[in-house]
Amino acid sequence: MMMNAYDPMEIIVSPETTYILISHVNDSYRRIYTDGRKWPEETLPTFAGYSIGKWIDEAGDGRFNVLEVETRFIRAPHTYDAQGIPFHDDNQAVIKERIYLDKADKNLLHDDITSIDHALTGPWTKNRTYRRNPDPKPVWYEEACPAENSMVKVGNDAYYLSPEGLLMPTRKDQPPPDTRYFNKKK
Repeated sequence: MMMNAYDPMEIIVSPETTYILISHVNDSYRRIYTDGRKWPEETLPTFAGYSIGKWIDEAGDGRFNVLEVETRFIRAPHTYDAQGIPFHDDNQAVIKERIYLDKADKNLLHDDITSIDHALTGPWTKNRTYRRNPDPKPVWYEEACPAENSMVKVGNDAYYLSPEGLLMPTRKDQPPPDTRYFNKKK
């Protein structure tokens, strides 16, 4: 989702980690470890997943111009696109990317994204292209929406808080939350 660049995206490259920051809802971020580490035996899945990458010098001129990334441990539920096509429930999806600048226009950044998942009949590749803001001093805005968030999580279920302050289901035939620890009105 972050690589949809639904809001301004900033890429920060450090010697051991490349950060991708999105100025949206509490500033989302992604870490791509480029320090040569191996995959952890296990880790808690997150919505951004766990990404390991390496910089490539394709031209052999001493300049790294491609970032190859693999992401695993992506927390479900997740969808591939705005149509809501879901990832497989087994949480085994792997996303591979090649991120590089356009050779003809240095203000275009490409991300070739390949998804490998049991929910798909085979690998699915999509190219995203981002346009760089040429302003050397851009204005970054922040957005915080927790005060306006009407979603409520109870246990493993999400519910919606109506304008009247009533808890509503978010899916058909969703059971009400367990209220046994609350005082009952008389």
